Amino acid sequence: MTQPDPRPRQATDTVLMVRPVRFQRNPQTLSSNSFQAEAIDVPAEQEQAFALAEFNGLVATLESAGVTVLVFDDTFDPHTPDAIFPNNWVSFHDDGTVVLYPMEAENRRRERRTDIIESLSRRSGHRITDIVDLSYHERDGRFLEGTGSMVLDRINRVAFACLSSRTHLDVLAEFGQRMDFDVVAFDATDAAGMAIYHTNVMMCIGTRLAVVCAEAITVPGQREAVLGRLAATGREIITISRAQVGQFAGNMLELAGPDGQALLLMSRQARACLDREQVERMAAHARIVVAPVDHIERSAGGSVRCMIAELFLPTGSG
Repeated sequence: MTQPDPRPRQATDTVLMVRPVRFQRNPQTLSSNSFQAEAIDVPAEQEQAFALAEFNGLVATLESAGVTVLVFDDTFDPHTPDAIFPNNWVSFHDDGTVVLYPMEAENRRRERRTDIIESLSRRSGHRITDIVDLSYHERDGRFLEGTGSMVLDRINRVAFACLSSRTHLDVLAEFGQRMDFDVVAFDATDAAGMAIYHTNVMMCIGTRLAVVCAEAITVPGQREAVLGRLAATGREIITISRAQVGQFAGNMLELAGPDGQALLLMSRQARACLDREQVERMAAHARIVVAPVDHIERSAGGSVRCMIAELFLPTGSG
């Protein structure tokens, strides 16, 4: 019988991903996601082909780095054009809890799939002890889109979240209370003054580093509070610019490779926009792993971190 590791982990070596079958630029998310292209001049079938190739390439990159990837196929019907981003509807925690989240776009709510959750114990021996379902907030127009809306410091149990139409304080507060996380909420905008739709495009927290776009946090007191809370953890803080956020440099994720080696996953576009000093500082804490997802980024406005739901669930019978 496997016992859960009592030490909190920031990074996991096992992830869940959803293979697209009808990937397409989602018109229902355009109003809140400035990272999405206004128009994509390719047929829907070609969009799917591009996304599938990039998805398969990312899976292969992760597996080559020693990460275990559990892949589930999306459903053809109902049509869920953003199903490639499962981290927005579900998160998995080391006490066996699964959290389900309320989503702003109506067609994204169809992504929540109990069959995926139920299959985890059968397929890979993961143990689920509780399901916290926050999706009822959709009825009142309140949203919290998982580890897109929040960047979690799992070691110190702090949830960082920039507020937007997809991230509401009431739901954040309930998440914090039910999951025993402190909440650090703040406002963040892009260069045009538009609210940044998800925290995970401007912030990444690893075991020994934190990447953040401090200049996007426009209220000085909030900026100081966020940077102070990060600094108090002892992590090295690496700042990125708004321009780099626009190239998905904030949408990174630390994972664990063989023997617990820290891996810092980012897209090709993100890696290309970093300067030498930023790369050297990141590489001092983790091996950088790069995958091209150019079409997914342009069409859907999300990158590699968005494509991954981290699995922290314990295994065994308890």
